[in-house]
Amino acid sequence: MRILHVFRAPVGGLFRHVADLARGQSERGHEVGLICDARTGGARAEAMLEALRSSLALGVKRVPMSRLPGFGDVASSLAVAQHARRLQPDILHGHGAKGGVFARLARTAVRPPAAAVYTPHGGSFHYPPGSAAHIVYMTAERLLARRTALFIFESGFVRDQFHAFVGPPGQPERVVHNGLAESEFEPLPQREPPFDLLFIGELRKLKGVDVLIDALALLRDRDGLTPRLVLIGAGPDETAFRTDITRRDLAGQVTIRPPCPIREALAEARVMVVPSRAESLPYVVLEAAAAGRPLIATRVGGIPEIFGPKAYQLVRPDDSAALAEAIADRLRHLDRAQADAAELRAQVHANFSISAMVENILASYTAARSVTFAVEQH
Repeated sequence: MRILHVFRAPVGGLFRHVADLARGQSERGHEVGLICDARTGGARAEAMLEALRSSLALGVKRVPMSRLPGFGDVASSLAVAQHARRLQPDILHGHGAKGGVFARLARTAVRPPAAAVYTPHGGSFHYPPGSAAHIVYMTAERLLARRTALFIFESGFVRDQFHAFVGPPGQPERVVHNGLAESEFEPLPQREPPFDLLFIGELRKLKGVDVLIDALALLRDRDGLTPRLVLIGAGPDETAFRTDITRRDLAGQVTIRPPCPIREALAEARVMVVPSRAESLPYVVLEAAAAGRPLIATRVGGIPEIFGPKAYQLVRPDDSAALAEAIADRLRHLDRAQADAAELRAQVHANFSISAMVENILASYTAARSVTFAVEQH
C-alpha cells in the first residue's frame, strides 16, 4: 500500500506513535510518507524526521499548520491536498484534530479517492463539555465523520468520548493501543537516584503540575516530609510554576530541567508521578512501566487501560491530598512499590507492543480500502 500520514506537531506522544507506525509499515514493504507542520518541534524534531527520511519511500513534507483553527487552515489544507494528488496514496491517515481534518478533506484529490483513516489521539476531547471550543470541535467531527472510511482509536476512553459527544460513527472502528519496542523493557541502570520523585512532560496545568506542587507543600506542612522532586520538561505554564515554587518556599526541594530522553530521566528518581487532569493513552506511563519504575498516576483517559488489574492504585485527578497520600505511601514502602512495578511491567509487556500495533492497523487499512471501494462503486 501507499500510505500518507498527516499530523500537525512533530512533538510528543502523537509524533512518537506516527514515527513508530510509519517505520513499522515501511519495514513490512509498504510505501510510506509523512506531512506535518513546518514550524513546530525545532532542531530535535528535524533530527528525528531526518532519521526517518531514509526509510520512507514517499518522503517527508512540511507545511505551515497552526494549532488553533484559523484562516491559515485553508492554505494548509490546499497544500496537503496538492501533496496527496502528487503522491496518489491508497491510505490517507490523519492523526489528531488538525491532521484528521486535512487528511479527510484531501481524500478526493486522489483518483480514485483514498481511504481516509482517522485517529483522534484525544486532544480535541480534552476541552470541557459545553465550552465553545468543545462545541466547535465536536461539530467539525460530526461533519467529517461521513468522509471517513475507518476510525482507529488509541484507547477505549477516546472511543467512548467520541461516541458520547459525536455519536457512533457508522463506519468501521477499532481500538488499537500504542505499543513499545522490546528494548524499552530493559532494566534501568542500578544506581542511587538523586531525587525521590520525577515528573516528565509538558509544563502546563492540564498535566497537573500545580496539583503536584500543592501535594509537596501539604506533605511538608502536615507530615514533615520533604521529598526531592525533579520536573523535566518545558511548556506554557513554566513561569507560573516557578513562581509558585518560590512563593511556597519549595525551591530547595524542586528542580526544573529541560526535556531529555525518558530513560535518562527515569534513572533520576525513585518514583515517577503522572498527576494529569486529562490524558489519552500516554506513552510516558507506558515507558515508565516498561522500565519497571514505580508509578503514581491519576485515573484519567486511557491510563486505567494500561494499569489493567492494577487500576485500583490510580489516584483521583485534581486532588492534592490524595496525591500527597499516595506519594507518602510509595516512599515509605519502596519494596512494595517495586513489586507492584514489576507486575505492571509484565502487564504492559504482554499487551502493548509496536509489532501488534502495526499489524492491527495494517489489517484495519485493508478493511477500510474495501469500504472505500464499495462506496465509490455504489
